[in-house]
Amino acid sequence: MTNIVVLVKQVPDTYSERKLSETDHTLDRESADAVLDEINERAVEEALKIKEAGEGEVTVVCVGPDRATDAIRKALSMGADKAVHVSDPALHGSDVLATAKVIAAAIQRVEGVDLVIAGNESSDGGAGAVPAILAELLGLPQLTHAHHVNVEGSAIKVDRETADEGLTHLEASLPALVSVTEKINEPRYPSFKGIMAAKKKPVETLTVGDLGVDAGEVGLANAWSSVVESAPKPPRSAGVRVEDEGDGGTKVAEYLVGQKLI
Repeated sequence: MTNIVVLVKQVPDTYSERKLSETDHTLDRESADAVLDEINERAVEEALKIKEAGEGEVTVVCVGPDRATDAIRKALSMGADKAVHVSDPALHGSDVLATAKVIAAAIQRVEGVDLVIAGNESSDGGAGAVPAILAELLGLPQLTHAHHVNVEGSAIKVDRETADEGLTHLEASLPALVSVTEKINEPRYPSFKGIMAAKKKPVETLTVGDLGVDAGEVGLANAWSSVVESAPKPPRSAGVRVEDEGDGGTKVAEYLVGQKLI
């Protein structure tokens, strides 16, 4: 029996216009449509495949505002069994260190966790650091950037594809933490039955205080990095037109040299 925790995050839809807030330069989440991050769908799918190959339970853990409930329900409709949602205004602007600390505290509330599965990085932040930080905080071996996962009894084996070295084979004893890449699988579509069942599945909503985390350790004011200035992307300017009078190639080359492109 394998009890799995899957980390999910609600992010702005990549097809929506995304921008930073003018007041504190954090991501303006209300200005864009919100969806379950695609890499998290793959993490949920992998957890469900492991569960279906044996026995176990899949718990979704999400840190985010109230509207993140939609992303949680999506994961539950795919087949996850229950969820923990950490929602607290004090979390606004938290960096990866504070976020990982809160996630670790939430995971520790789940009994008998054998495996934690996360995406390798979110599409809104892209730091790619939370899985490693989380593994350190929880004292778990980390098997990162996996594109194939196999659980055999109390052991987990992972194939990691690298650009320089081909395949790297990793193995650890459970409990462990795995982060997956977009090549891991193709996530299933929730069925109508799954969507209806998700409405009845338990979602525990917690604040940082419920987790025993000091609000003075999270949030924008306590982040180790901050954005001090931001501006909208300028509109595209007109390009440079080259009239070919027999020396077009030379003119193009001279332009590229002037732009230090060649």
